[in-house]
Amino acid sequence: MRKFLFGLVLCLPLPALADAPGVISDVIDNHILPRIETLADTGAALDAAAQADCRADSAGLRSAYQTAFDAWTSASHLRFGPTETGNRAFALAFWPDSRGMGPKALRGMILGEDPVVNDPGAFASASVAVRGYFALDLLLYDPGFAELGTPAYRCSLIRAVSHDIADLTGAIRDEWGGSYADTMRNAGANETYRSTDEALQELYKALYTGLEFTANTRLGQPLGTFDRPRPKRAEAWRSGRSLRNVELSLQSLRDLTAHLAEDAGDDPDLASQIDYAFGRAIDSARALDDPIFAGVADPMARFRVESLQQMLFAIRNAVRGELGPALGVSEGFSINDGD
Repeated sequence: MRKFLFGLVLCLPLPALADAPGVISDVIDNHILPRIETLADTGAALDAAAQADCRADSAGLRSAYQTAFDAWTSASHLRFGPTETGNRAFALAFWPDSRGMGPKALRGMILGEDPVVNDPGAFASASVAVRGYFALDLLLYDPGFAELGTPAYRCSLIRAVSHDIADLTGAIRDEWGGSYADTMRNAGANETYRSTDEALQELYKALYTGLEFTANTRLGQPLGTFDRPRPKRAEAWRSGRSLRNVELSLQSLRDLTAHLAEDAGDDPDLASQIDYAFGRAIDSARALDDPIFAGVADPMARFRVESLQQMLFAIRNAVRGELGPALGVSEGFSINDGD
């Protein structure tokens, strides 16, 4: 009963932000659209690199992959609208994969020489386990795939995955620029966002869930438990990106927070206080010097990762307890627990 009443309290209407339309436009123009544009540009560059040289150890292809994955990580909290249409986000980033579906599906595809790689339209309907950045994480960096099947088929598969990423990210860019940005700007005049409060809450939810994902999943997956750490469950560990993804996500969430907090409420120090907390967390992440969280089994190294996780929980709590009310929005029940 107490949990039920607490949920009702969180769901009560909060005072609306005076310049909600201005904040929404600011976030769209200065946070979302630049990241979506970069996402599409790097997806196209990845496709071009794969067409030019599809060898897994190609320096140009690996560089393009890393740059494209950077762009995805910086935009990965924007899980609404065009990113969610047709499960695009899952097709781009099928992770965590606790059952190892990706390696199994890709191995079966290679050994069976599935002709789907020769038809971009058909590949777009393939399992998300064989698509996106994590498929390339395996194909470009896992030694177990280096000699699997024939070189010609591996090349076709790498090109198919890269082209699919370009198509997905291009479609996301086109839909944001085509109409979705205006749909958010004109909240209250359409059925997608029936009020500016709904659009503002969408942006707040992106921030809140982005923090939770980085704390609970990007850090929580490799941490596992003290008795059973799981470093091989870290995000993109094969390509050495686990810690980098944490840093990039924090930098992007810090930017989103700054745009949301700048004009929120009557506390002029709120934005600077949360920004300072983000800065400390980013500095702590950089100081870890453990690109793939390989040290989580060592008590001292584990303590530093846990400390970083606690910093993120503290930022999340400040966002929920201070920024949310200042914006006039609330997540209500926990976004992730389904209550």
